[in-house]
Amino acid sequence: MAYEKIWANNPNLNKTELKKLKKDGLKIFEDIPYYAQHGFASIPKEEWDYFKWAGLYLQKPKEAGYFMMRVCVPSGILNNEQLKTLAGIARDYGRGIFDITTRQAVQFHWLQIEHIPDIFERLKRVGLSTAGACGDITRNIVGNPLAGIDPHELIDTTGIVREVYQFFQHNEDFSNLPRKYKMSISANVYNVTNAEIHCVSFTPAKKVIDGVETVGFHVKVGGGLSAAPYLAQTLDLFVKPEQVKDVAIAITTIFRDYGYREKRHRARLKFLVADWGVEKFKEKVLELTGPLPSKGEDVQKGWNAGYLYGAHPQKQPGLNYIGFNVPVGRLSADEVFEIARVAKQYGNGEVRLCNSQNLIIPNVRDEHVDAVLQENVFERITIKPKSFIGYSVSCTGIEYCNLALVETKERMRRIAEYLDDHLEIDVPVRIHMVGCPNSCGQRQIGDIGLQGIKMKTKDKGMVEAFEIYVGGTLQNGGKFNDKLKGKVDAEQLPEVLLHLLTYFKETKQPGETFLEYVNRIGLEQLQTKLDNVLNQLNPVV
Repeated sequence: MAYEKIWANNPNLNKTELKKLKKDGLKIFEDIPYYAQHGFASIPKEEWDYFKWAGLYLQKPKEAGYFMMRVCVPSGILNNEQLKTLAGIARDYGRGIFDITTRQAVQFHWLQIEHIPDIFERLKRVGLSTAGACGDITRNIVGNPLAGIDPHELIDTTGIVREVYQFFQHNEDFSNLPRKYKMSISANVYNVTNAEIHCVSFTPAKKVIDGVETVGFHVKVGGGLSAAPYLAQTLDLFVKPEQVKDVAIAITTIFRDYGYREKRHRARLKFLVADWGVEKFKEKVLELTGPLPSKGEDVQKGWNAGYLYGAHPQKQPGLNYIGFNVPVGRLSADEVFEIARVAKQYGNGEVRLCNSQNLIIPNVRDEHVDAVLQENVFERITIKPKSFIGYSVSCTGIEYCNLALVETKERMRRIAEYLDDHLEIDVPVRIHMVGCPNSCGQRQIGDIGLQGIKMKTKDKGMVEAFEIYVGGTLQNGGKFNDKLKGKVDAEQLPEVLLHLLTYFKETKQPGETFLEYVNRIGLEQLQTKLDNVLNQLNPVV
């Protein structure tokens, strides 16, 4: 190794850290061919966790031997061969399931160890990788899905993201981090990457340097969700485009060398930033990078949450990108093949994935837009989704995830469709559902956040249930949503939400968003409404 593990002699390292000192996580790539040849039974249980570094988790129940796999897609940008390759993997090995994640990655299910070498070979042929999609390592880099075609970007970040991503790929100098490490890089002025919830984010900025207006980035550090959510804070630094990789390396080095390794739940960068403060953190960055200018002008204008529906002109005259809703991010392999065909026939073959779990077909000529929208595949996957299904986000849930407490993916889809069938509102309402506190579905930033729990009842014993949170946003630096008191039986959740949202519709002002409404009326009024609904549904006998 090219660096010293300065934490190695810490007597309080947790068990996972002790394992990582003996074997680097990326070494699992060397072991997988043997396990594939000899079957799942040949994999010792103590090796299971290492598969995360190869983008693999065992599904629930682990003993059944089926894997979930994530594939990194930096900035969500896929060429046609890559998209068809991913569709083929879903068809041949993943029971046709193709999921888009909230980090622009692609996720498969039902894979067996015997399948993995062929999958890796297919991915390698088209320049894709699973390394770093999971594990204590740099995860897929979230970027502007419109990079290079975006009228609302300061610069094209495609090359910058690629450079940073390639540096960390299979890099054992940075494959033993205290925990997962999430990065975003974007020059879109509407915060398309949700910058405040990543460990480190590069956001668009300008600064006059030596009399010349220079385009570059500000740096936010210390964001993250899970059970202890933090909003990222901005360092007093201005970073030129050619300096992004060096600054990313410096911040990652600080996390690697000084991040906490005693308790897993305290091992994220957000805790180090919170304890050090941004001034100390900035000084540590400068020790590694050398001098950097102070902050310039933040040019961000708002937050679009990654929703880019409809046909819109690109920077390139005569070309358009078309944003489609993928209900809760789930596609079939057949649908993906059709989308690849359409993208090739009417565009340049590219498809781009959004962190809102949706997709974009770019580079469609003006005269071809209508023809694209007439394709049969775009009946379910539409540019004009209804208000609830179009703004619903969900994690994987108990269907496949060992950490989840409740079922989420299909439940969120059914609830959104139920709401759309029974209620029309003049503004979208973003609903995020998660199956556990880890919050892969980003519950904290939803207009309405739904967090799965278990609840004990008198007549049914333990049942799946949800807590309701309201008022999340990343506008103006961000604010996480607040919990309403009470637990809602999952079977009653659709009706409870319908009552709450009907009340919202009846008492809101014209054009008022759900966030504006919550800020105006406060939590108490919504709490009273929720209490009344629950009492009506569950009268005390």
